[in-house]
Amino acid sequence: MRSVQMLEPDSKFCSIPQSSDEFLGGLSPDVSKAFEALKVAITYPPGAVLFIEGEAPRGVFVLTKGRVKLSLTSANGKVMILRIVKPGEILGLHAAISNVAFQATAETVEPCQVNFVRREDFLRFLREHAQAALLVARQLSASYQETCEQLRALGLSSSAREKVARFLLEWAERGEKRKKGVRARLTLTHEEIGQLIGTSRETITRILGDFKVHHWIIIKGSTLVLQNRAALEGLLGYEALPSSGIQSPCTEATGDEQPFQAPATGPFVQTKAYPLGVGLSVLRG
Repeated sequence: MRSVQMLEPDSKFCSIPQSSDEFLGGLSPDVSKAFEALKVAITYPPGAVLFIEGEAPRGVFVLTKGRVKLSLTSANGKVMILRIVKPGEILGLHAAISNVAFQATAETVEPCQVNFVRREDFLRFLREHAQAALLVARQLSASYQETCEQLRALGLSSSAREKVARFLLEWAERGEKRKKGVRARLTLTHEEIGQLIGTSRETITRILGDFKVHHWIIIKGSTLVLQNRAALEGLLGYEALPSSGIQSPCTEATGDEQPFQAPATGPFVQTKAYPLGVGLSVLRG
């Protein structure tokens, strides 16, 4: 059972690298100043819950640093991660505008910085500033498009290996490019990766092990290095074997997958959320 505690911003988490903010960065100086007067900046540690599925919307959360996972939980406790929210996105946007309950639970997976704005203030802000309203509409459209892409990747990917490769490539998009590859901090567990791409923890562990053996990736603790990005991209360009079928997003891998083989050399196809009282958080028990 998770315990509910009052959290104050913690200075030890304030050294998170600054990331671009799509919403705030698109506002003119005057509109940005109006938004600054409404927001409450909050810093969260990993494992903090911004809002819970089924909860009435109190406001919106503009993520400026870190990453947040959006998840659904069934009556029997099974969890499915919808997607990982990156800096620049507004969490709780649909619920706040439509005045409906949050459709998912938002939980930080690494230290995060969030700007919270009360629902009433945010709606008034949109009514008064057409520029902000347009940016919000664009974010709703982008969220819809990303959801479609996620469903396509889950439902139409031919194998669990393809899903894992796609996850690694997308996770490392904001990584640090080095001579030996792209370096990123992997803050999801194998179980969470499985909940995100629709397969079992055991399958994730096995596939990551295969990738390491082929020197495509290095994983040490929470450090991920993509050594051979082209090889991972190559997996996304190969059609499924006729006998493999299509996995459902919630279908766990069985033990009868085809033996792993590295793709042959050749051209690769690149594919391209508190406050009742501000600071209320639910932590991992």
